[in-house]
Amino acid sequence: MWVGIMRFDPMAVAIDWLDAYRAGDIEAILEMFAEDAVVHCGCCGGRVKTITSREALRAYWVDRLREYPAGTLDDLNPSRDGTIVSYVTSAGVMSALFAFDAAGRIKELDCNPSHQTAT
Repeated sequence: MWVGIMRFDPMAVAIDWLDAYRAGDIEAILEMFAEDAVVHCGCCGGRVKTITSREALRAYWVDRLREYPAGTLDDLNPSRDGTIVSYVTSAGVMSALFAFDAAGRIKELDCNPSHQTAT
């Protein structure tokens, strides 16, 4: 059984993702995702949208960058499975939970409106 040591910093990957999101750099964002990545987005009025293909992921990010550009970092915390980052958008504070593959690429992203208040 491989117990392995993480060879990447999950907190740094989450910050790199937020930096790419804030810069509107779709290519950098997409490069951070594993080929088989899954995104669960609950940011759209309570219903969860699941994105699974590379084409759907690109379309999702084109829309997110246009409609909900990211602003400042609100909070950053490690989690059992990865990292949680909260950030400000035009729709309010969002919270994203990242899970990573062994190479440090995003294998799963769950995003939802945060229950925190932006500071």
